[in-house]
Amino acid sequence: MTELACKKCKYINADTSICKNCGSSEFTKEWFGYVIILDPEKSEIAKKLGIKVPGKFALRVD
Repeated sequence: MTELACKKCKYINADTSICKNCGSSEFTKEWFGYVIILDPEKSEIAKKLGIKVPGKFALRVD
């Protein structure tokens, strides 16, 4: 299973052609670090990163 990060929203997708978060089709294998957000409304990290949905997000996308 290849995990690809969306270049627009940094959501990490597994073997897909469309981002499950934003609908983009621009992906990269070049991403570093990740954060898992369970409850974006209560998470200070999600607020700082601008994440509004739960999921796994890359910290840096190249």
